[in-house]
Amino acid sequence: MATDKKQILNRLYILTAILFLFAVAIGYKLVQIEFIQGEKYRVKAEEGTVKTFEIAANRGSVYTSDGSLLATSVSRYDIRMDAVTISNEDFENGIKGLSNSLSEMFGKKPGYYENKIRKARANKNRYLFIVRNLSYSEYQRLRNFPIFNLGTYRGGFIVEQRTVREHPIGKIAERAVGYDDYRGRVGIEGSFYEYLRGKKGKRLKQKIAKGQWKPLNDNNEIEPIDGKDIITTIDLQIQDVAHHALLGQLEKFEADHGSVVVMETKTGEIKAISNLGRTSKGTYFEQRNYAVYESHEPGSTFKLMGMVVGLEDKVIDTGQVVDTEKGVIRFHGKPVRDSRHGGYGEISAARVFEVSSNVGIVKLINENYGENPSKFVKGLERLGIDKKIGLPIKGEGDPKIPNPKDKNTWNGLSLPWMAYGYGVSITPLQTLTFYNAIANNGEMVKPRFVKEIRAQGNVISTYEKEVINPKICSQETIDKVKVMMENVVRRGTADNIYDPNFSMAGKTGTCQTDYWTDNTQYISSFVGYFPADEPKYSCIVVIHKPDKKLGYYGNIVAAPVFERIARKIYTETPMVEEVEYASRLEEVDKEYNQYYEQVNAPHSKVPDVRKMAGMDAVALLENLGFKVVSSGIGKVRSQSVKAGTELKKGEVIKLEMS
Repeated sequence: MATDKKQILNRLYILTAILFLFAVAIGYKLVQIEFIQGEKYRVKAEEGTVKTFEIAANRGSVYTSDGSLLATSVSRYDIRMDAVTISNEDFENGIKGLSNSLSEMFGKKPGYYENKIRKARANKNRYLFIVRNLSYSEYQRLRNFPIFNLGTYRGGFIVEQRTVREHPIGKIAERAVGYDDYRGRVGIEGSFYEYLRGKKGKRLKQKIAKGQWKPLNDNNEIEPIDGKDIITTIDLQIQDVAHHALLGQLEKFEADHGSVVVMETKTGEIKAISNLGRTSKGTYFEQRNYAVYESHEPGSTFKLMGMVVGLEDKVIDTGQVVDTEKGVIRFHGKPVRDSRHGGYGEISAARVFEVSSNVGIVKLINENYGENPSKFVKGLERLGIDKKIGLPIKGEGDPKIPNPKDKNTWNGLSLPWMAYGYGVSITPLQTLTFYNAIANNGEMVKPRFVKEIRAQGNVISTYEKEVINPKICSQETIDKVKVMMENVVRRGTADNIYDPNFSMAGKTGTCQTDYWTDNTQYISSFVGYFPADEPKYSCIVVIHKPDKKLGYYGNIVAAPVFERIARKIYTETPMVEEVEYASRLEEVDKEYNQYYEQVNAPHSKVPDVRKMAGMDAVALLENLGFKVVSSGIGKVRSQSVKAGTELKKGEVIKLEMS
């Protein structure tokens, strides 16, 4: 018996010792966690419930040269509600007023909002969705509603800000303006992204139910810094004219795609650029920047380059006579044909250019360079057309000029084919740059899309005129080809656009494409400048694959677009010297500040929007609940609802602008 008692006591001692050691181990671990590893676990715990989120900065805006917005970042606000944090007293005192205010603003009955919020409170919903995509003025109005005006902690008001990119003038020049997002970096937005993007901010958010995160407070830990503004060379009026002229012709000829570029002759500033492609539904929009990237066979517009080389080398003279045979000449069994059946007989070299005789130009080039084609190619290289322009916009196409040194590609057809624009590749903007140099008396300037970069209204960088080549050829040659290009319009292939009231000069182009298939298509083009005597602007129009049944020659398809643009600019745009840009931008800044003063001011009566910028007036009135119908562009000249009358939401107000 004594032995059993002793055994029981021994077992008890052992168990007690084990429990003691276990308690010591637990105590040691607790001390270690609290004092040694405490900070580590506290950080981990906090990371699980509190997290820093990045806040995207507002991208800088992109402006036209006259201060109109091409692209801008607009803040949008999503509103949610913590239905739990509000005290019972505050909730009951304010729920009716909040429901009525939401009803007045968004249209649904007050009972809908009250039931929704009460249900969320009963279900302990701390992240109730209220509304999304509010403008700044709408957000400011909402945050002053009952309960919400108590703030984040007392009123459960949760606001989430984001930015969206908008194009106030729609799809016009959209591809040239471009983008910088998940699709990549394209156009001006993509090329100048380092200036536009700004710096991101930071905001703390707390994890709540269902994996959702709500802001910890009203303020950001680090405020985002807005990006800088880009002032482009685009002229809104010229851009609008060019866009619609191209669109109308694409629709008329049911073409696949096309582009138009208008350049200021002396400065190289791009005043308009439009690139439109056809959809499966037969509509057109800015798909790709064809003017910059699409290198293709130019056809007859390349004849100017060959003529300049021949004149510079003194092997061609405008007065020499060329026999165009009967409109057909063969090389290694392959025909070169004139568009005119039977040819043009014996004509001068100048007339060869004016009527765009393929036979004539091929004979001139082949007879003078056939034995030494490298001399002709070197002449083209002197003109600089074998190299990229070096545009800031990404994606410029590579020019292609065949070279006799390349035995794999050069053959007996290469030289004659080059003479009339086949076997070579060049982009529309590269072609325009060369023609602009002729208009500019030999000075080749780089096409320029951007004038200035601004931060908070201050100029931080200016882009000046950049000269690629101060003199591409002699003045004697320039004077001769200028006369020929003017005669193309007066009495040559483009005589259909001749107008005695204002002068134009240029060259038509009609190039076959897909000629290696059973379905040959055409590229129609026209490139030139105006006025012919004192060139102010140069312009190129290229239209791909018009419906052959409707027409495909450059004079029929492309030249009328050039003529419409020239006519509009010549007759409706004052030809004045450059004015100080800063004065205009100061005016724009003033208008901008006035607009935001108006937006943020309480309105019980109809505001006076006369003399306000049209886009600002429309935005202000729509935010006040009006249905706005506008006509014209520019500043508001008159409004149909008199300023000072009582506000009536849903009322139609008509604005006339000038």
